[in-house]
Amino acid sequence: MMTPPVPPRIFPTAKADAELGNTPTAVPQTEHPAYRMAFQDTEFLLREDLRPVRFQLELLKPELLLTEAGIESTFVFYGSARIPSPETAQALIDAAETPERRAVAERLAANARYYEVARQLAVQVSTYCKEGERCFTVCSGGGPSIMEAANRGAWESGAPSVGLNIVLPHEQVPNPYVTPGLSFQFHYFVLRKMHFLMRAKAVAVFPGGFGTFDEFFELLTLVQTGKVAPLPILLYGRDFWNRVVNFEALAEEGVIAKADLDLFHFVETAEEGWAIVKAHYGL
Repeated sequence: MMTPPVPPRIFPTAKADAELGNTPTAVPQTEHPAYRMAFQDTEFLLREDLRPVRFQLELLKPELLLTEAGIESTFVFYGSARIPSPETAQALIDAAETPERRAVAERLAANARYYEVARQLAVQVSTYCKEGERCFTVCSGGGPSIMEAANRGAWESGAPSVGLNIVLPHEQVPNPYVTPGLSFQFHYFVLRKMHFLMRAKAVAVFPGGFGTFDEFFELLTLVQTGKVAPLPILLYGRDFWNRVVNFEALAEEGVIAKADLDLFHFVETAEEGWAIVKAHYGL
């Protein structure tokens, strides 16, 4: 006589119970929101009191899906959402309606070369590992401009790439080159920034605005204070960065150490940046 197999579980799954709970007998009690199961009650989950739970969910969902996709390490790209691609740079200038706007458009167009540099760098890092391995999966903010260039380079290489979008007052649609199953949307900036760095093995920072500054300087602080192990930080565009930030003055004023200036590397080309990463890891 054969022993009956031990069942894998004795309780129904949450999905099974949810399906049962979605079709209750219509009585006043079941029609009231209080009767909904907590994890299916959107109004309940969006209460102010549930913010800690939403933090956990926003940390956990991308973590589980990235792990299931085999994404163990990433090459992160930060940069402006406003710099045009080389193909659209002239159109941006032509659309300027005033001399002031034309001057701004011309400066943005002058930085369009970094779109191509980001794309080339993404191609190089995406094709480094053997088939079936993912040593440096491209990860961007999922939006346009420099972010699009990074995901585009991976896409052109036939490699997957990650996009970490954020809910903004103006709609931000993921760029078309992000791998659909690796495209995430965040409500909390802090959780998004955690996911940028949790798997990061290198970071490329291109010219950008407040968001780029926020991400770049937070990364520098984490490395400076030992919260993050040293990793290659590539700062693209020496002229841009030295114009908008006086790094040397920070050291001269004593608010950072002179050695802190070695936390990042000024670079201009994809080849130069990739060489620094390979040297760092002895590749």
